[in-house]
Amino acid sequence: MLIIANNNDLLVNEEIKIPEVMVIGPNGEKMGLKQIKDALTLASYAGLDLVLMSANANPPVAKIMDYNKYRYEKQKKLKEAQKKQREANKDMKEYRLSTTIDVGDFETRRKNAQGYLLKGHKIRAFIRFKGRQMARPELGSEVLKRFAESLSDCAVIEQEPKLEGRQMAIILAPKKEGK
Repeated sequence: MLIIANNNDLLVNEEIKIPEVMVIGPNGEKMGLKQIKDALTLASYAGLDLVLMSANANPPVAKIMDYNKYRYEKQKKLKEAQKKQREANKDMKEYRLSTTIDVGDFETRRKNAQGYLLKGHKIRAFIRFKGRQMARPELGSEVLKRFAESLSDCAVIEQEPKLEGRQMAIILAPKKEGK
């Protein structure tokens, strides 16, 4: 079974140019030091490939295995690792609201935030008070609570509305699937 499309660093079957290799069988058993011709014959009788696992070892180590299956498993593990890395890199999206926000603007931000929550991102909605708006922070709190309530089907409040200087913020986290 000659593998032609070998873009990996492992040499397979006839690509191996080393005269003698330590052969490891398909079940992991040591078969001893063999000439490359004998090792290729053993691999072809088993219907598998001879793969040079460690060319720098003394003597070089080759294993009899199904190379396509090995490559598939390796790619599968790589994809799984990348998926876990993406899960760990979830962002926190920010939405700026105002105490006098219009219904259309509010709905646009709600729909956009809902999309990000469904993807698993956290949301930080905040209101920046200007001028005399600082005299009525309860208006900001009402807008933020209304925003959280409108997203209650896909989000839970992680941090209640909190005034920090001239800003009031609320943090929403996506609901877990089990709930």
